Amino acid sequence: MRQAGRYLPEYRAIRGKAGSFLDLCFNSKLAAEVTLQPIRRFGFDAAILFSDILVVPHALGQRVSFETGEGPRLDAISEPEAQKRLRQDIDHGKLAPIYETIGLVKQELPPQVALLGFCGAPWTVATYMIAGFGTPDQFPARIFAYRFPQAFAELIDLLVKASAEYLVRQFEAGVDAVQIFDTWAGILPAAEFQRWCIEPTARMVAAVRQRVPAARIIGFPRDAGTQLSSYLAAVPVDAVGLDWMIDLAFARQYVQSQRPVQGNLDPLALLVGGQTLDGAVDAILDAFMQGPFIFNLGHGVLPDTPVEHVGQLVSRVRNAVVRH
Repeated sequence: MRQAGRYLPEYRAIRGKAGSFLDLCFNSKLAAEVTLQPIRRFGFDAAILFSDILVVPHALGQRVSFETGEGPRLDAISEPEAQKRLRQDIDHGKLAPIYETIGLVKQELPPQVALLGFCGAPWTVATYMIAGFGTPDQFPARIFAYRFPQAFAELIDLLVKASAEYLVRQFEAGVDAVQIFDTWAGILPAAEFQRWCIEPTARMVAAVRQRVPAARIIGFPRDAGTQLSSYLAAVPVDAVGLDWMIDLAFARQYVQSQRPVQGNLDPLALLVGGQTLDGAVDAILDAFMQGPFIFNLGHGVLPDTPVEHVGQLVSRVRNAVVRH
């Protein structure tokens, strides 16, 4: 999940002089530096490319900006006619600085440290493209999909193609694996989850592997719950990310038995620290250490998280692995 961010003083120092958030994402040298900062400080086993899922709509011609304290703002696609403003092919020229960032990071990373790229899943990216911003429930996209199913399917098809091409370019630039973030998967009813989450993601994975047969891909359908079984049956990802809301016993029995799992510490437990953090870490280790497992958070590090709590987490996990 997100490693770099406002919880790190060294990140805040760079963010203050970079301009806008997107300016930072598209400044290869600065983006490489903030990608490497958590590795230098904590010695994680993998670095996560510093970027954002909304660079894809940006490269499709939609205006994207990030307002301080308000998050992303896009020119909303409120009706099917507005989709005509989008390019039908992703503009790799706009994304070239991101590919350059990958190369710069690979030059600096120790050989034993992996580099993870990522993109948003078509459903999640579409929710922002239609609403024009993030909402608590993403109602605008759900309503759009019900009212204009053909137009919405065309938007999803465009995002499948564009996102797959974007991931292929990330692999060609040097990432070792990628994650597909479907942050809003859990708000969908079962039939829509199948249509807008499972099927497009499966097509994305197939398209990437057609070009990069050995591509290692992690799926993250956040808050999918029991629908994870359907997701894993249809989407051939190599591992699956778990959010902090899933029951550990269920995940061990029904998810880890099928794929390696990644997760799933509550970011708030990391923020609180102390015995709360230790207990949450131990519960996850007890649940998953007998099988294939990547310790991670269930989402990104929160901005107000004390840096020393991250050090506490790393120490506890590493010590447990040594004892195991």
